Amino acid sequence: MNEGEMLLIKVPASTANLGPGFDSIGLALNLYLTLEVARSECWEVIPLTEELKEFPNDESNFIIRTAIEVAKTFETILAPCQIKVDSNIPLARGLGSSASAIVAGIELADQVGNLQLTKQQKFEIASKMEGHPDNVGASIFGGLVIGCQIGEEVDAEIIHSIDLDVLAVIPEEELLTKSSRGVLPSSLSFGEAVSAGAVSNLLVAALLTGNLKLAGKMMKQDKYHQPYRKELVPHLQIMEEQANKLGAYGVALSGAGPTVLCFVKPGEMDSLMEGLTAILPEMCFLPLEIDKEGSICSGAIATEIK
Repeated sequence: MNEGEMLLIKVPASTANLGPGFDSIGLALNLYLTLEVARSECWEVIPLTEELKEFPNDESNFIIRTAIEVAKTFETILAPCQIKVDSNIPLARGLGSSASAIVAGIELADQVGNLQLTKQQKFEIASKMEGHPDNVGASIFGGLVIGCQIGEEVDAEIIHSIDLDVLAVIPEEELLTKSSRGVLPSSLSFGEAVSAGAVSNLLVAALLTGNLKLAGKMMKQDKYHQPYRKELVPHLQIMEEQANKLGAYGVALSGAGPTVLCFVKPGEMDSLMEGLTAILPEMCFLPLEIDKEGSICSGAIATEIK
């Protein structure tokens, strides 16, 4: 069958926090979760990678459950589909794999159920499901997302003018968000909170004005989570000490970890990779770019996937 005869849903990966932007700053990256969707007599998921084979292949699959739940809130019952699922987003590595699955489920509900949701509606639904707007916002809108979620209200600004490349340094070990959140303090003093907020504010300002040296300094000054998570991610300390010498202007834990990101000016990736590989030979190094489109749906739902 022709390419135009299938529904294609493509959702980018994301990183969150960038250091001090805890649960409020997200950045879309050019790794993707992709769904090919066709009508079927029953729900069926066909995984196209080994990693995805560990998940259910029927309506209990997380993406399908998300889609059904979203459609139900709009009093819509989805016709079952066969879905080929492909992904090059590493699982449980702090690169937004769960957020991309939530967004994919919402897009699936919107397309199959003809809900005609706006991006803002998708963003509100996804933020409520995820519990914070950073990863899902980046996956929906693309680019750099600064979000705020208070109660039922979710607001965000999206910036597509940030010009930088990203090196993801990924260890073999997974780190579940639940475990990583378990090491965080239950509260900060008023003075600590004021200081932490100031660091986050200055990070955003520096990114917007292109003051990359200052942005990198603020990434390292985070007071919300990175100091506590270093015990779980020992290579973060090593990279903070070494990456700047090799050309990176900033280093930050990606989401809850264990991936650590280096932010680098376009054209300076090769020397950074070479230097870090010598220091951390056991790591996987993945050069990335910012995705500026966000989630995309194209084509139409075919009767079956050949």
